[in-house]
Amino acid sequence: MNPGRSGQTIAVVGAGGQLGQDLVRLLGEDCRPLTRADLDLDRPDSIRAGLEAVRPALVINTAAYNFVDRAEDEPEQALRTNAVGPLYLARFCRELNAPLVHISTDYVFGRDRHRQQPYRETDRPGPVNCYGISKLTGEYFVQESWPEGTYVVRTCGLYGLHGRGGKGGNFVETILRLAAERPELRVVDDQRCTPTFTQDLAQAILDLIRLRPEPGIYHVTNSGDCTWYEFAAAILRESGLDARCVPISSAEYSTRAERPRYSVLDNTKWRSLGLPELRHWREALKDYLAQRSRFRRSAS
Repeated sequence: MNPGRSGQTIAVVGAGGQLGQDLVRLLGEDCRPLTRADLDLDRPDSIRAGLEAVRPALVINTAAYNFVDRAEDEPEQALRTNAVGPLYLARFCRELNAPLVHISTDYVFGRDRHRQQPYRETDRPGPVNCYGISKLTGEYFVQESWPEGTYVVRTCGLYGLHGRGGKGGNFVETILRLAAERPELRVVDDQRCTPTFTQDLAQAILDLIRLRPEPGIYHVTNSGDCTWYEFAAAILRESGLDARCVPISSAEYSTRAERPRYSVLDNTKWRSLGLPELRHWREALKDYLAQRSRFRRSAS
């Protein structure tokens, strides 16, 4: 299959989100974008109807319940969207004999508080919050339901130009907004991960589809790693903003849900396929900010 020119239909579930919109743009005429109005993971009947209407050759599921703190008070909703819905999605993909690419998260890890080495796909997961539990359950469900055709792509800290990005729905936009409102920002400096630009991940998913390796779990992020404070400081520096950025501990910034102290993902398995390593997160951030600036100038 050659996405964008194959003549085979590829359904993107969650097409209105940051990653979903980038995939739709890359896939071009072969793509059938499915928003929640077309296919709602909370309604099994909607899943069957949405896919039957399209009869895709392959499905990419980018839809998810991503409200990490709210999930502590809404665990049933998180499980319904992130686990039960994907279970039915995988079952119907199996009926269609359509491979499924299911997007998951670094938050399936975190219980090892002393971790300092990137996690491989074979490492034992251990989430520390309800969101992570719901995503890990979803991984188990889709792999058990359609083991011969499911690819689980774990990634981290997504930010994109489309979908929620324009409304401050990602970390970069939040930092830029707060920097315009406050002289000082306080950002946690003891949670280490790898922020990933959705454009880079979307291209990587297309590379995976073209290669079609053995089904299973694949870690895919931009390269390098940082704390959220280091990421915020880079955003301010690259944007030329004067707001002061102060590193703080997780204990000083209380949230409803605990976050992993270390959730960097190892991309060795990805590189072993002969696929290109994603660029460093600093380079990706510069590109995001440059594209964002051009977009805003053209819109004004």
